[in-house]
Amino acid sequence: MHLAIIGHLTRDVTVNGYAIGGAVSYSGVAARRLGAEVTVLTRAHPHDVSILEREGIQVINLPTDVYTTFVNVYHKEVRTQQLLSVAGPILAKHVPPEIYDADLLLLAPVAQEVDPAIAALARNYLAATPQGWMREWDDKGVVSAVPWHCSGRVLPYLDSIIFSHLDLIGDLSILPTIIDTVPLVAITKAARGCVLYHQKRRCQVHTRPAREVDATGAGDTFTAAFLMEIMRGKSPLEAAYFANVTASLSIESVGLKAIPTRSQVESYIQAHPAP
Repeated sequence: MHLAIIGHLTRDVTVNGYAIGGAVSYSGVAARRLGAEVTVLTRAHPHDVSILEREGIQVINLPTDVYTTFVNVYHKEVRTQQLLSVAGPILAKHVPPEIYDADLLLLAPVAQEVDPAIAALARNYLAATPQGWMREWDDKGVVSAVPWHCSGRVLPYLDSIIFSHLDLIGDLSILPTIIDTVPLVAITKAARGCVLYHQKRRCQVHTRPAREVDATGAGDTFTAAFLMEIMRGKSPLEAAYFANVTASLSIESVGLKAIPTRSQVESYIQAHPAP
C-alpha cells in the first residue's frame, strides 16, 4: 500500500529546542510503522526531512528558506498555538505525478498551505485532515479557529475526512454539510475515542485507557491507522478501534518515538477485542 501525504513538516518549539511536527510527520511515521510505503510532499528544513527519511519515508522537499514553526501549549484537551513562521504554499502545480499514483492521498494542511485545487485532481482514494484550513493567526502569531472557507472545493472529492471535535469551533454549522457530503467521517474525541458517520449513520467507538505523556500528533497517528485499515478492507468500526488503540499508545511518550508498530497494536486488540 502506498500512502502519499501533502503538507508542511513543522518545527515545534520545546524546552529542549526543536522537535519535528505537523500531520505529515506523525501520519507518515505511523503509516510506515504500520506497514505502508509512504511519500511526503512538503516544504521543510533538510535536517527535519532526514528524520523522516531514516524511518524509510520518501520525502519530496520543495525549496524554502522559511520553516513552519509552532509553539504548542496544552491544558487538558485544549491546545493553544503560536505560529512563529510559515513556509510557502504547496500548489497544484507543485505536485509531481507520482503523488497522484499513490493508493491513498492524504491532504494534511497545518497553516493554510495546501492548495484546495489538488483535491479535484486526485485519481484514487482521497482523504483530508482539514484543521490547517480552519485556522488563522494574528500579527503575533496567535492561532485561532475560523470557518473553513475553501470547503466547497474539497469536500465533494473526499472519500474520508478525519478531524478533532475541537477543530470545528470556528464554525460548528459546517458539520451537517460534511456528514452529508463525505461518505466516511471520523471525529476524534481524545480519551472518549471517536465518533463515526458512515453513510450518515452515527456510531461511537471507545478507546484504550492511556497514560498520557504527550498528546501532540495523536490525531494524526489516528488518521494514518484509520485510513490504512480502511484500505486493507476493514469495516469502519474495526478501523476506528484499531486507530483509537494506535493513537492511545502513541501518547505514552514524547514525540514520534511512542508511535507503535502493527504487532504492538494487534497484540493489544487480540487481548482486548472491540466490544
